[in-house]
Amino acid sequence: MTTFVSRRRIAGAGFAATDLAARTALIDRAESALRGATGAPPQWAWFVPGRIEVLGKHTDYAGGASLVAAVPRGFAVAATPRDDGTIAVTDARWATQAVIEPGTTGDVRGWARYVAVVARRFADNFPGASLGVDVAIASDLPRAAGLSSSSALIVAMALVLARRGRLDTRPEWREAIRTPLDLAAYLGAVEAGRGFRGLRAAGGVGTKGGSEDHTAILASAPERLRAFTCLPMQALGEAAMPTSWTFVVMTSGVHADKAGRVRGQYNRAADAVAALVELCQQAAGSHRESLAAILAGERDGRRLRELVVRSTHPAFTREELEARLAHFIAEHARVCEALEAFRTADRDRLGELTAASQADAERLLGNQVPATMALTRAARQAGAFAATSFGAGFGGSVWALVEGHDVESFAREWECAYRASMLVQGPLEWFAARPAPPAFEVEDI
Repeated sequence: MTTFVSRRRIAGAGFAATDLAARTALIDRAESALRGATGAPPQWAWFVPGRIEVLGKHTDYAGGASLVAAVPRGFAVAATPRDDGTIAVTDARWATQAVIEPGTTGDVRGWARYVAVVARRFADNFPGASLGVDVAIASDLPRAAGLSSSSALIVAMALVLARRGRLDTRPEWREAIRTPLDLAAYLGAVEAGRGFRGLRAAGGVGTKGGSEDHTAILASAPERLRAFTCLPMQALGEAAMPTSWTFVVMTSGVHADKAGRVRGQYNRAADAVAALVELCQQAAGSHRESLAAILAGERDGRRLRELVVRSTHPAFTREELEARLAHFIAEHARVCEALEAFRTADRDRLGELTAASQADAERLLGNQVPATMALTRAARQAGAFAATSFGAGFGGSVWALVEGHDVESFAREWECAYRASMLVQGPLEWFAARPAPPAFEVEDI
């Protein structure tokens, strides 16, 4: 098969040399799928990565900090316009197709739901825009593994439709979305069904999350870790990835489909944060809208702790609210400490921080399952100096940091230790990664 995009363009994006061939092949696969579905060549193409949440479990929607990095795996996207207003998307990986009419309603299931949410929101927020397009996607992200495949698809479709409709030329877009961080915040609102700066709310995918994933996908940097808050959206700092360190990511074999099977559990963690904010607003007269903002004010933070101790919330026990508050305070604080540990290549400190993060996720947040707990322990047993689960939880993956290792040997030992402890059946996926580029448009078609 002839590669349709120059290797030089992909190399210039900032991928590690070991990832270049696979990225080029993935883009080629999307282009081939588009030609097969339409007979037409692509007019536009993008690469949209997944992400690792290094630290910051369930902090973003509470106004807390997250430390993130894009990974070299993700979605290749090829697209060409059509004149009838229909959005037709072909998934090259699973040989399936979704056809969405943006102006219609109705239940859409599976991965097509994410396409429909973006299409319908854009049609509502930017009336009259020409959104008709044929799209092909090709992904090598493990499904429902905590690597943000769902948000990556949201971002991918947003980039396609924004280009097709020339939305960045419209006054309502220019007023609300001025930077990549603004776009990340808006797409977090699209996914969650919230309004954003005058762009009114519409139905999301059913999860009550924040914008951490979209921010990592749109605003990461190759070879660097970056820390952000999302309420308000702000870059906190960055650190270079030490040259001898490598992330190894392994799936647990338990899917973490936050918009499906585990949605209720995921949303309960968000609802507990909302309950804490409401408690302070109603009883203490606070006007602060995020948990982080409440805790940043000495008076409000003290009052919130006092209120939680004597709370009688209809949906949460006092113990549940105390645990949720304690988790947020500890995890939020760990992010900047971890950023400094990366800056100074402090392996021991990162090991301590990730061990504490994992323990608090198990004990306080309650979003871990036996598989993710065992997989984290197995990573350290196999020689990782830092390891933790990440993402929504209730399944998913674990990242491990290794230095100077034969990565394949480490991964084999890790998998063997995990299978021995859990009697795991079926295949597991793993890959090595250094921080990768954010989403970018492939220009040399």
